[in-house]
Parts: sequence; structure tokens; C-alpha cells
Amino acid sequence: MIRKAPISMIMTSPVITLKKQDSLEKAEMLFKKHHIRHIPVVSDDEVVGMLSYTDLLRLSFADVTDSADADADAMVYNMFTIKQVMKKNVISVSASNSIKEVAEILATKEFHALPVVSNNKLVGIITTTDLIKYLLKQF
Repeated sequence: MIRKAPISMIMTSPVITLKKQDSLEKAEMLFKKHHIRHIPVVSDDEVVGMLSYTDLLRLSFADVTDSADADADAMVYNMFTIKQVMKKNVISVSASNSIKEVAEILATKEFHALPVVSNNKLVGIITTTDLIKYLLKQF
């Protein structure tokens, strides 16, 4: 294991993103299509928030009921905007932060993904899953 390996070695890039004006239906489609659980919300490549699949599930009955209730989900989604549901004031890390530093942040906070930025522009995303996969490769 490289002691000071930068997070850029294991981050995901390019990143699936949303804009504040996108619909929650679009967000759900992206989560399901790409099998992801976190999507940064950007304005001109600058991170302004983070939306998690869990945030959507709090609003929806999507995975609790059958697909016949898609109309109910759409109705609930139309009551809220991404701007209302997303987490604001998101902590981000630099691509040069070490894997250890990022692991410490994720281990002590209540979230499971961090946007990776360079000059205030989104360049990647790092998740707890990325870290676990990296650690597993070390064995």
C-alpha cells in the first residue's frame, strides 16, 4: 500500500452530475441506469450540492412498492426540486489529498461520498465503496 497515494488514483471520473433545475425523476433514472448512490449537483462544473439515492427514497415509495405506483412517485417528485432535497454545504477534497486523509473524513462523517475538486471545479467523486475496493486489492 502506497502511504501517501493521492485519491486521484482511485476516484471515479468523469462524474455523473445533475443541475439544480433537473427533475427528481431524472435523478432517479440516473441512479438506476448507472447503479450509483450519489450524484453531485453542479453549476458550471462547481459543486453546489450532493443528492443521494437515500434522499430520493425518503420522498418516494419507489423500491417499497411495485412499479404500478410509478405515477405516485412522479407526483411526489413533482412536489419537490433537487435544490430542496440535495445536501448543501458539501465537504469536498482535492485530487491530491491522500487516500488515508479521505478515508479518515469518510470514517468520521455521516456521508459516504465526497466530490473531488480542482480549482473549485468537479474532477471526480470518491465513495466508501471505492475505498473498500482499493483496500481489498491490497490483500
